[in-house]
Amino acid sequence: MTLRNRFTLISSLSFGIVSIVTFVVIFFAYYDSTKIFYFEKLRNTALISAIYYLEKDELPKDRHAQIKQEYNHLIQNNRVAVYNQNNEVTFGQNLHDPNIKLQHIQTARNNKGVQFMSDNSFYYGIFYPDNQGDFVVFVKSPNDSFQSQMIRLSVIMLAVLVLGLLAIYFLSRYLSKVVYKPISNVVERINNVDYNNISTAITSTNTNDEIEDLIKSYNKLFGRISESMLLQQNFINYVSHEFKTPLAAISGNLEVFAQKDRTPEEYKAVVRESLDNVYEIENILNNLLLMSGMTKLETSHKQVRVDELIWKIYEKLEPKAKEKHSSIKIQLQVIKPALLEIPGNETLLYLALYNIVENAIKYSHDKPVVIALLEKDNCLNIEINDQGKGIPADDLTKITETFYRGKNVDRIKGSGIGLSLSKSIFDHHNIVMKIDSKVDRGTNVLLVFPVI
Repeated sequence: MTLRNRFTLISSLSFGIVSIVTFVVIFFAYYDSTKIFYFEKLRNTALISAIYYLEKDELPKDRHAQIKQEYNHLIQNNRVAVYNQNNEVTFGQNLHDPNIKLQHIQTARNNKGVQFMSDNSFYYGIFYPDNQGDFVVFVKSPNDSFQSQMIRLSVIMLAVLVLGLLAIYFLSRYLSKVVYKPISNVVERINNVDYNNISTAITSTNTNDEIEDLIKSYNKLFGRISESMLLQQNFINYVSHEFKTPLAAISGNLEVFAQKDRTPEEYKAVVRESLDNVYEIENILNNLLLMSGMTKLETSHKQVRVDELIWKIYEKLEPKAKEKHSSIKIQLQVIKPALLEIPGNETLLYLALYNIVENAIKYSHDKPVVIALLEKDNCLNIEINDQGKGIPADDLTKITETFYRGKNVDRIKGSGIGLSLSKSIFDHHNIVMKIDSKVDRGTNVLLVFPVI
């Protein structure tokens, strides 16, 4: 069921239920008030009939004749029954009315009056004491007029209900078309989106309503989808490029090597070069797997000594630094030892710091890399400085994007994953990473750890 049909159905049902309840209340209220009105008229008629029959001996003849003339249309003998103390009809011609029972007469004497409906007639009886004795006067009136009023009221209410339902149905259809027109436009625009323009945002309506929220949510969702698709495209390009180079080197070396016999030293050299390429591929795959599982990491952490991680990295990378005629210098300037211990994943933090230091060594230009552990504003800060070629300003804002590599990397090997992976790990541990760099003057990476 469409939203328009649902809106029309709900509004029509709501109107119908409310109208039926209202009409029922009105009907019964009118029914009771009309009954009271008719019984009140009958009470007056009973009183006039009592005066007419029982006060005849006490009223002057001209006054009695005047009463008879004025109220002749009310006083009809066939509708009046005056019962004496023996419950016998002494005046009126409504004799042996089966609807007037002994209990009704007794109730009228005890309660000074009684009223009821029976056989399509209203009955009203009053107790009237007189010098001739105590009497009970009963009058009746057919309820044809009352029933016709009730039928007429029912017909009017039914007609109003039907016309109202029809009106609310067509009005709801029209209003639903007006209300849901913006949604229809959004749906049409979404249906027109294809692979080539998926990142194109829908124009905002600036109405500050739910439609505006829907459009904003759509734009955010498809923006993320577009980024994901771009990331996948970059991944494919990256894999095809990065894997092709070591694989081509391995296959090329093996093809050339298989053309003739080689010396043991040549065998070892080819094997060593092939293993380096295999390790490079393995390292790329491990980083990719780690990045893909970053959001699924468990939140349970243990206490990690950051200074110990730095010394482990020093032991691992110092030989590589020496190969590049560089060195690693560590400066520990933390007064509070507690700042060096933080909750986190030791393996991930080691990998993130390792990538930062390794990059600094790669681009150090034979100059030392300085790692400083500092204490600022009761927080642990780590600064990693190199005096290498630096990062151009245009690349600086994109350098942490996955697979992105600066324009001035030249032939230095890299996958474009390490810095992005490090940033993801730091974000996971609420560590802020700031990069400041100037071309040919070096790069400074500042890590601000959270307050413990």
